[in-house]
Amino acid sequence: MYPLLFGLLLDLLLGDPRWSLHPIRLFGKLIAVGERWLNHPPHQKAKGTLLALSLVLGVWGFFFFAEWLLANHHYILLVWQTVFFFFAICPRSLIGEALAVEKFVAADDLEGARQRLSWIVGRDTSQLSFAQIRTAVLETLAENLSDGVIAPLFYYALGGVPLMMAYKMINTLDSMIGYKDQRYKAFGFFSARILDDIANYIPARLTALLMLLAAPSKRAFRTVWRDARKHASPNSGYPESALAGILGVQFGGPNIYHGLLVEKPYIGAPIHPVTARSLHHTILIVIAVTLLASALVLLRYLLV
Repeated sequence: MYPLLFGLLLDLLLGDPRWSLHPIRLFGKLIAVGERWLNHPPHQKAKGTLLALSLVLGVWGFFFFAEWLLANHHYILLVWQTVFFFFAICPRSLIGEALAVEKFVAADDLEGARQRLSWIVGRDTSQLSFAQIRTAVLETLAENLSDGVIAPLFYYALGGVPLMMAYKMINTLDSMIGYKDQRYKAFGFFSARILDDIANYIPARLTALLMLLAAPSKRAFRTVWRDARKHASPNSGYPESALAGILGVQFGGPNIYHGLLVEKPYIGAPIHPVTARSLHHTILIVIAVTLLASALVLLRYLLV
């Protein structure tokens, strides 16, 4: 319970630190090394599966063993758990990155907005309009609210910091090798289609539910019911459709990812234009959902 409270406070004060020893950066370096060693014929799918399982189980084992060693050193264990909880959750940075893009849009700096957006999305941003940039920001806020806040909290509630960090390795694997292009289609299949899809199945739906509780409306419920399953991902459509319904905006459409044109299904209805007000409303939803989910996790620890 205390790592959650102190970890959230650290995130509020500091945001997600950009330094080379950040564990998620270290995860990325491990994945990159493994991909260079293993991603070549033959048996790329099997090699990708071996890499993913080894890294996820290795991360869980490392943190489980570390906590076992620190079990009799309560204050050191508290610091350890707090620090890694802080590294695993990022609501402030999620909001900060969105506002950084909006700052360029508000200044009418299209190239600056495109460049800054490229820091947080996987799509090609070089041809996007201001409206498309704002839409992309809202889509990534919805998806990353699930991946970067609710899922880590969910796995912390189930298995503490070891399971929380194992989830972060799954999420990092998907973000690095979970693509459908020629290079990663086979090698990243297990990471994206099995591990990530399963790991995010409950958190994505829980995120949508919490969003609907934070900002209830008949339109939002109808949008989730109608559009959540349209998305190519079995999970991303749930938080995206919830946000689209709440705001009365439309997500999806054609986008370019790693040189490939992807026709994403339309989610929601274009009742309102996407504006700075849409972003500010979304930020309030992110804050409310984070607080609500954190309260539920705290309640779980108080009742056990």
